Amino acid sequence: MQAIRLVISGRVQGVGFRAFVERQALKRALRGWVRNRRDGTVEALVIGAEAALAEIEQDCRRGSRLSKVDRVERFATDDDGSAGFRQLPTL
Repeated sequence: MQAIRLVISGRVQGVGFRAFVERQALKRALRGWVRNRRDGTVEALVIGAEAALAEIEQDCRRGSRLSKVDRVERFATDDDGSAGFRQLPTL
């Protein structure tokens, strides 16, 4: 298992983006979380097999129906022990 942190920029708040990421993660049996950040970006910590991580990264680049993604940054990170996948409050 690997862990990555994604930071997504663009029109990604108020358009169902977190719910979209959560659905995609659950569909792929990934663990972690997603949250809005006060700077207008969305951040996700995603844990799972590399192939599934690559798929969810592509999902984030494509975005939800109402979003417009300008940029996705990917960072290696540590597994935080999350069980399941959930939405967290804004940071």
